[in-house]
Amino acid sequence: MKALLKGFGTAALMVAAQVAGSAPAAAQAGTNVPPAIAGAKPVRIDHIKVHAPSIAGNLEGEAADRDVLVALPPSYASSPRRRYPVVYALHGYSIGAEQWTKEIHVPQTIEGAFAKGAPEMIVVFPDSKTIHNGSMYSMSPTTGDFETFIARDLVRYIDAHYRTIPDRLSRGLAGHSMGGYGTARIGMRHPDIFGALYMMSPCCLSARAAGQMDAQALAALEGVKSAADSAKLPFLLRAQLASAAAWSPNPKNPPLYLDLPVKDGAVQPDVLAKWAANAPLAFVDQYIGNLRQYRAIAIDVGDQDSLKVDAEKLHKVLDSYGIANRFEIYSGTHVSNVAFRFQDELLPFFGQILAPAAKR
Repeated sequence: MKALLKGFGTAALMVAAQVAGSAPAAAQAGTNVPPAIAGAKPVRIDHIKVHAPSIAGNLEGEAADRDVLVALPPSYASSPRRRYPVVYALHGYSIGAEQWTKEIHVPQTIEGAFAKGAPEMIVVFPDSKTIHNGSMYSMSPTTGDFETFIARDLVRYIDAHYRTIPDRLSRGLAGHSMGGYGTARIGMRHPDIFGALYMMSPCCLSARAAGQMDAQALAALEGVKSAADSAKLPFLLRAQLASAAAWSPNPKNPPLYLDLPVKDGAVQPDVLAKWAANAPLAFVDQYIGNLRQYRAIAIDVGDQDSLKVDAEKLHKVLDSYGIANRFEIYSGTHVSNVAFRFQDELLPFFGQILAPAAKR
C-alpha cells in the first residue's frame, strides 16, 4: 500500500490520513479497557432501525433505514414517569456504530460512568457507514444528507419513541475522529438542536494544499465502478472516495457520482475548493454566534495523535472569540484510551451539563 500511495498528494492523502487516524481498516481497534466497577447496574441496549427521509433517494444507494443502538439507563424501566437527557455519539471512519461500541466497551463504560456518579442519561449511537466506509456526516446528493439525519430525523425519532427531555439544553452531541468532525460540523450549524458538544480526536478540521498525484493510485481510484471495487481498495484510497462522495458530489458523473481532486493527472482546483469549504477551521468564523449558544464545549486528543495539531487550533480559535471550551491533550494514541475518556470524561461532562435540565 505504501508504494501505491507514494506521492499521492498532500491534499488527498492528508485528508485520508486524518479520516483514518491510527485505526485499522476493518478489524476492531485495540483499545484499553477500564476496570469493571463493582456494583454497577446494567443498562439496556436497544437495536433499532430509524428511517431517514434525508438519506432516501441518494445516488449512491445508501439505505435510508439506519441501524441505531440506544443505551437506556438502569432506572429507565423502573421509573416510567422519569425523562432523561440524551447524548448522541458519532462513530469514526471505517467502522459503524456496532463496532465503535465494542471499541469503547459499551455497555461496561456507560454502566461504569453511572456507577462512579455520572447522572443517568440515554446514549444514542447512529450508524453512518457508507459504501465507501464513511459519510463524513455531510450533506450530499450522492450519499444522502447525513447531517440532517443526525440533527433532525434521528432526534425526532428518539424524542417520539423514548422518554427524553425534548429540549436542546438536554441534548448533547459527541463523536470520535470522523465523528469528532461530525460533531464540529453539525454542532456549528445546529445550536437550536443541541446544548453541549464534545469532540474526541476530531479529524479533517483543516483544508489542505494540493500536491503531485501518484499515477498508480489515481488509476486505482478512477478504476472504481462499484461498491465491490471500492471494498478492494487500500484503506487510505477508499477514504478519498468517501471524502469525494461527501464533499465533491457530481450527479452527472456516474457511476460513483463524485469528482476526485485529480483528473487525468491534473489537479482540479474547483474540487479542492469544495473540500476546503467543508473544513471546520475554514468555516468556524461564520458560526461564532451559533457556538456562543452552547452551554459547554469540550475537545480532547491523545498526545501521540497527529490530530492534536488541528484540535488545538480549533481550541485557540474558540479562545480568541472568548468562547469557553475545555481542551485536553491526554496520554494516548488516536484510539488507545478512548474507552477511558468516554467513561471518565465524556459521560460525566454531559451529566454535569445536561442533568440540571432533567430536574425542570
